[in-house]
Amino acid sequence: MFDRRLAEYFDWVLLGITMTLGAVGLVILYSALSTGGVFPHMCTKQIIWFSGGLSIMVFSFLFSYKMLDRWGVSIYMFSIIALICVLFFGRHVAGSRRWLVIGPMTVQPSEIAKITIVIILAKYYSKRAIISGFTLRDLVVPLILIAMPFMLIVMQPDLGTALVVVLIAASMTVFVKIEKRLFLSMIVACGVTVPLIWMFFLKGYQKQRILTFLNPDRDPLGAGYHIIQSKIAIGSGMFTGKGFLKGTQNALSFLPEQHTDFILSVLAEEWGFVGSVTVLLLYLLLIGWGVKIAYGCRDSFGTIMSVGITSMIFWQVFINVGMVMGLMPVVGVPLPLISYGGSSVVTTLIGIGILMNVSMRSFIVE
Repeated sequence: MFDRRLAEYFDWVLLGITMTLGAVGLVILYSALSTGGVFPHMCTKQIIWFSGGLSIMVFSFLFSYKMLDRWGVSIYMFSIIALICVLFFGRHVAGSRRWLVIGPMTVQPSEIAKITIVIILAKYYSKRAIISGFTLRDLVVPLILIAMPFMLIVMQPDLGTALVVVLIAASMTVFVKIEKRLFLSMIVACGVTVPLIWMFFLKGYQKQRILTFLNPDRDPLGAGYHIIQSKIAIGSGMFTGKGFLKGTQNALSFLPEQHTDFILSVLAEEWGFVGSVTVLLLYLLLIGWGVKIAYGCRDSFGTIMSVGITSMIFWQVFINVGMVMGLMPVVGVPLPLISYGGSSVVTTLIGIGILMNVSMRSFIVE
């Protein structure tokens, strides 16, 4: 029997923020593709993906989120199998193998892995809450759960998504609390492993991106081209922007990847400081609302899962904004709900659907 309280507690604010960001994303994407001469039909594909994502989002809050606790292991195993399939059967594009072709659809399993890691860690942490904080022994299982998708994503290679997965897991782990000594030890361990990652794990183009971030002018027509052109586009927008479809960096095709990683640069050039800050405030409201949902949840699984989904959105926005402004290396992280990419949009909408699920059932006490 349908509980009428679910309709009463429906989160219209979260839906409104989501629809507004989605609409803004479609408008900016149209500008990025039509003036840049990059396959205008991709706008239609993005609308289809967004519509499909909304349908899945609705499905995500029709059942109780507590069922995800029971399905957690199965969801995790399915995600790992999909990531393994990518390595053997994935479509090879620009030196990377990240996509599975399923009939007429192209799916990126590494995007779905973000939601998967949130669910499985929320399942583990919610049943083992420790007032004094988790010890290293307690974190062995979470480290294994994180390491498996992380390594599979790095092997594609997709350093940006792998980084987001680690940051999501770290945010959830810090939230549930770990021992102070362990936290300090982990910081030291990270400092020690960074040189090892540089020497043995990073590929040549990934090292080049980091060196270019430190000094874009060392290769202005090569590796530093993206960052330099992005800065020019952002700066030329000034306070109110040049106007819709009037961005010259985009129109003259000086701005690379203008419909994916650097779509924020298109926004800044056409809408200026005012438009950019407005969009960032929408993200801030979305993240703040996610924190509010986590705080209002009455069980640990829903709370931890809400924190994980909110951190997923936060870190993607943080990295993308820092990337296009030249404050972080270019690692290929999309701007949620705005950058072109079906898997990214659907994953974000699934996450928001789960947040709405938790919000709608905040009155339930078990």
